[in-house]
Amino acid sequence: MDSANSDMEKMALEEGADRKLLIAVDFGTTFSGVAWAQTRRPDVQTIIIQWPDATSGGLEGISSDKVPTELRYEGSECKWGFQVDDFGARHQWFKLDLDPSQSRGVSDLSRRYPDQHALPPGYNASGEKLCTDYLTALRKHTEEVLKHKLPQSILKSTPIEYIITVPAVWSDTAQAKTRSCAEAAGMGKQLMIISEPEAAAIYALHAMDPHSIKIGDTFVLCDAGGGTVDLISYTVSALKPILQVEEAATGTGRLCGSTFLNRIFNKFLVDKLGLNEEWDEEVVEDAMKRFELVTKKAFRGNPNEEFVIPVPGLADDPAQGVRRGKFRMTGAEVSAIFEPVVQEVVTLVRGQITATNKQVKAVLLVGGFGQNAYLRETVRASIDPSIEVMQPPNGWTAVVRGALMKGLSLLEPTTARVKVASRSARKHYGTERMAKYDAVKHAKRPNYWDTYDGEYKVNDMDWFIRKGDPVTEDKSFKRQYHKVWPVAEGHNKAVSQDLLMSQDPDNTGAPIYKDSGDVRYLARLTADLSCIPPNDLAQKTGKDGRQYYSVHYDIEMTYYSAHTKYAMVYKNVKYDSVTVEYV
Repeated sequence: MDSANSDMEKMALEEGADRKLLIAVDFGTTFSGVAWAQTRRPDVQTIIIQWPDATSGGLEGISSDKVPTELRYEGSECKWGFQVDDFGARHQWFKLDLDPSQSRGVSDLSRRYPDQHALPPGYNASGEKLCTDYLTALRKHTEEVLKHKLPQSILKSTPIEYIITVPAVWSDTAQAKTRSCAEAAGMGKQLMIISEPEAAAIYALHAMDPHSIKIGDTFVLCDAGGGTVDLISYTVSALKPILQVEEAATGTGRLCGSTFLNRIFNKFLVDKLGLNEEWDEEVVEDAMKRFELVTKKAFRGNPNEEFVIPVPGLADDPAQGVRRGKFRMTGAEVSAIFEPVVQEVVTLVRGQITATNKQVKAVLLVGGFGQNAYLRETVRASIDPSIEVMQPPNGWTAVVRGALMKGLSLLEPTTARVKVASRSARKHYGTERMAKYDAVKHAKRPNYWDTYDGEYKVNDMDWFIRKGDPVTEDKSFKRQYHKVWPVAEGHNKAVSQDLLMSQDPDNTGAPIYKDSGDVRYLARLTADLSCIPPNDLAQKTGKDGRQYYSVHYDIEMTYYSAHTKYAMVYKNVKYDSVTVEYV
């Protein structure tokens, strides 16, 4: 018997030699999700639906496609997800602390309707610590679940790789912080990062009827979640051998998710019933649960419809609509709660449709809020009637499902079903250069005499990518640069090049000079030439008759789903590379 078990384990180890276990994490603002698959069985993709709650630390607690992105510290113990109840102080929305540069971090809705139990950012823990602790809990739970799903021999012999999703509009700093937190949480150095709207689009387009998609079709994807709403658009560029799409407009986003419906409802209840002597937090808890689970989903916009909200313990008050522990809300009152949130989403959808400058075939609603019937009908009534509004299946988990599909396709290209062929650059990217002085173009700009070329020069910007330019993934392209210095100054040990960027928020065009507009430093590339003998460096005679070292080098750029890689290349040798933000 022992021999048989040993043989089985040996076979499992041999079979696992080329197997990887891929775990995708949709690290959301209000809820997070996890999915996993084995590269040997990419067709079997599993969503984790078992989560511990306040009474059970194991797998028997709550069954849900996602888990709340919330934390509470109780002494040395860290409660997370469903373990955190609705009352008492808690940390939430801490993911947004990783990128304070985003203007959507604070919206009019978040100012008007704050969560009374949410701890302020940075209270007794930094955003990075909160994210690390939460991702650590998520990883440990995931690996515990896998122990019950796969044989121990497979788990011991199979390398695990993680994928984590990030908003497409996040900065380089936020990307780096996300990676750092995930690595500190034990998710490994081989971590893949994928943008959220792209992941959602991959799944949503894959879930559609392929016979209904044609080359040239443009789709707007709206990922409406609990905290944030993100939009992006794609145009179909090929159908075979796999569906390929190109970004039709740069992504947009705002803090206007469905959580604000709950906050507005809570304020409505307090304003309406808060002076009642029997009013307490238990009343709020029961009322909030009914609103979340029933009212939000059932509301279709009929102002004459009535909704019953339990308010146990409150005395009958016909004037307030309270009778036998129940409060009756009119459809008009529910509509007033939905209106400020839904209208922000409609504004985003309309803006994205306009930005494509194309005939849009359909708006695809994904995310938890994206499954709401009233949101769907309001969007449908607010845009051109020729544009369909669709809710793909499994919309709440579209991001994590798409991230897993993307990760599998990177490890096993034959599994790819949808490919994003190109994207629209979100900023201008370039370097500062020495340019020949032009009295018209460079009027009133300080200039200087270049002894090598024997002409007046000025420093201006060379933008190798301009905002809105199509950018192709996984394909490198090069830009050549040239530096000279007098031989008399000796052998330079290194040649450096700063990479710069401009967000150009008002779309006025790329700035001409580094000190104008909003040009900011992105990264520095350096080629260490100390190993090259001085005699091997090319020498040229300048216009002034002196000898100069002349170095021609390339900056090689490669774009991926959620990051960009730049490399400095001299004589076909890569001397330095840096990974920076998503273009």
